Order: sequence, then structure tokens, then C-alpha cells
Amino acid sequence: MLKKELRQKYKALRKELTEIEVEEKSLAIANEILKLPIWNKTYFHVFLPIEEQKEVNTEFILHLLSGKDKEIVISKSDFATREMTHFLLTDNTRIQKNEYNIPEPVDGLEVPAIKIDVVLVPLLAFDKKGNRVGYGKGFYDKFLSQCKPETLKIGLSFFEPEEMIEDVFENDVLLDYCVCPSGIYEF
Repeated sequence: MLKKELRQKYKALRKELTEIEVEEKSLAIANEILKLPIWNKTYFHVFLPIEEQKEVNTEFILHLLSGKDKEIVISKSDFATREMTHFLLTDNTRIQKNEYNIPEPVDGLEVPAIKIDVVLVPLLAFDKKGNRVGYGKGFYDKFLSQCKPETLKIGLSFFEPEEMIEDVFENDVLLDYCVCPSGIYEF
């Protein structure tokens, strides 16, 4: 399938999920993450979910990371430049929704992309080769290309992979893993 078709399909599938299903699937994903070989890493980039889009609720993952004393990094998006600025999440971080309902830090201690060890990547769909489909703005592809080569890229998905995404681009950054409620895919 093409990215455009996949976006429509998975937005519709997400829309059908109840709040309880989103919570249960998000918790199952957090439990699967515990099985990944990532716990020797320090800097973890986590997206804060757009609730209106029924994205994976990363609150459970934030609790895991916090409990393991990991450095948690969250981002602020600039829609004019399509750049993301990354900030350390602390007890003093103020979160505010932007015009697209994305929860973002107001300000804080900036963390360069090159310092991040693990990135949890939001997505709408992914395929069996590790390609992903997001909302199509290119924020994450740009950000992931700025990370060091060994940075682990881990997608989070409520749904199983598609066989193949037909229209992948040269600049698309592949995932290393994708975590679903039913298990982990490694690429």
C-alpha cells in the first residue's frame, strides 16, 4: 500500500479504538518494552501523545524510565522549519499543547540529538522491513538523521505490520524495532 492509503486506513482504525482499548494496548506495549536490550542506555527520547489522535499513551513508559533513573528527553516542534528541539524532562518542566494539540515543553535544558541513545517513534503504520508511516511532515526523519548512527529507533504501534510500504523514500529512516501489544518486531 501507499503511505497516503495507509495514513487513511490507520487513522480510521485508531478512531475506532475506545479509551479503554488505548490504555490497555499502551500498557501492553510498555510491558513489551521491558524485554528490549536497551536498559544499559541513558538518554531516552519519548513522544508525548496527541490524545485526540489516539496515539500510544507513553505515560506508562515514562514511569518505567523514571523508575530506572533514565534521562528522559521530550521535544518541541517548529512547524516553519520542521525542526525539533529536545529538552530534558524534569520535575520543573511545564508542558503545554501547541496549536496541533501536541503536548510540548515550554522551555528547559536543551539536549542535542547526538546525545540521545534511544528514540521511541510515533507512527501510524509500519512494514515488515522496518519502514514507517507517520503524519507525513518529516519531523522524525529529519530528527533521526541527526542522531548518532547507533541510536536505537523504536516504533510504537497498536497494530501489526503491513507486508510492505510501496512508496518509501531515500531519506526515510528505518526502525530498529517496533513494539506492538502482542510483541516486538526486530529489523
